[in-house]
Amino acid sequence: MSWFESLILGLVQGLTEFLPVSSSAHLRLTAAFAGWEDPGAAFTAITQIGTETAVLIYFRKDIARIISAWFRSLTNKAMRSDHDAQMGWLVIIGSIPIGVLGVTLKDQIEGPFRDLRITATTLIVMGIILGVADRLAARDETGGKHRAAKERKSLQELSVKDGLIFGVCQAMALVPGVSRSGATISGGLLMGYTREAAARYSFLLAIPAVLASGAFELKDASEGGHVSWGPTVFATIIAFVVGYAVIAWFMKFITTKSFMPFVYYRILLGIVIIVLVSMGALSPHAAESAG
Repeated sequence: MSWFESLILGLVQGLTEFLPVSSSAHLRLTAAFAGWEDPGAAFTAITQIGTETAVLIYFRKDIARIISAWFRSLTNKAMRSDHDAQMGWLVIIGSIPIGVLGVTLKDQIEGPFRDLRITATTLIVMGIILGVADRLAARDETGGKHRAAKERKSLQELSVKDGLIFGVCQAMALVPGVSRSGATISGGLLMGYTREAAARYSFLLAIPAVLASGAFELKDASEGGHVSWGPTVFATIIAFVVGYAVIAWFMKFITTKSFMPFVYYRILLGIVIIVLVSMGALSPHAAESAG
């Protein structure tokens, strides 16, 4: 991998990780359209450490409060009813599905799941699901001619069952094209949570999964020597800087705006990929030589 490739892929990772458009799909597609080798699942996992570091810094006060309350709840029974302590447990519980599936489906994630036809399909399908979820949320928030506005749930109302459902939604993002934030936010909206609550829990829930995945890939890459470390570290730093800016913008955006622009973009991109593959202009396995 060249330094120019790492710059572009780092920018792509930072720009798309927190938006509901799938960063793994965009890394894959960027390589395919540019005629580069597939950066591979290891590169994706390692650069995600950069964007996840942006989450740690942006939500540092929330994270510090949750960790402190969770540790105190281990020895202090009175603390177990504290919302922050409960949130610590809910993040752990919600991380179970992706942990189990990430290990059991590792070969598929790094192989068949990277087929561009699968990526295109998941872009379209998850785009439609996000659109439906967004419309339902908008209907609840604005009401209608014969219907009063309905109050949506906050994170204070997050239950173990809902936490697990969020976790299952997050695990779907193991398939390129789904989008971690897109799947978890869609799940949250369909369960009746506000846009802000669904996005906030989505970002918090991603922390253990992404850091564990990155550490796992770092270990494999160190032993196998199949990663270009200089360009990969450079891309990770770029992803961190850009990712932090995107989080700050996105958290403000979702308080007043609809997700529909992302829905239209996902569907259009998926259709373009299907057309190009069907016409033979793009191989479904393009840029897989390094995958």
